[in-house]
Amino acid sequence: MGEPKPFQVHESGALLHGTRADLAPGDLIVPGRPSNFGGGRTANHVYVTETLDAAVWGAELAAGDGPGRIYLVEATGAIEDDPNLTDKRFPGNPTRSYRTREPVRVIGELRDWTGHSPEQVQAMREGLADLERRGANVIYDEVDPTEPSPEGGDRPQSGDRQG
Repeated sequence: MGEPKPFQVHESGALLHGTRADLAPGDLIVPGRPSNFGGGRTANHVYVTETLDAAVWGAELAAGDGPGRIYLVEATGAIEDDPNLTDKRFPGNPTRSYRTREPVRVIGELRDWTGHSPEQVQAMREGLADLERRGANVIYDEVDPTEPSPEGGDRPQSGDRQG
């Protein structure tokens, strides 16, 4: 299998999640955990995609020391377009990137995938580091503080827009 192609929906048609976490079928990926990106942020959403390319980037750039992993997942609630990519960087959501405030359930692991070249990963890391230096590494992970959280109780009032 060659390098992933941007905007190409994975042949399975499933939602995918790239990470370094070691998970098993049936495990839930939940919001409110440390983010894979942005040092120290808490992720208010779980991010998923239908494209192998976006999932590979998630696996390659995720925090942690373990190997990158890509999981096939199913949403347990509503999903919405990821505003970090859709209509800001890629109008119309060609990356097929989404987010949810509800858990997603791991249904399997994609084991036969090829990552980006070391040069591509390094260039992406350098670009992200540059955004960080300039204070332009804003991740829109806000929540509506009036909406009940999936876990019950009130939503966090501070840090709704993380960046």
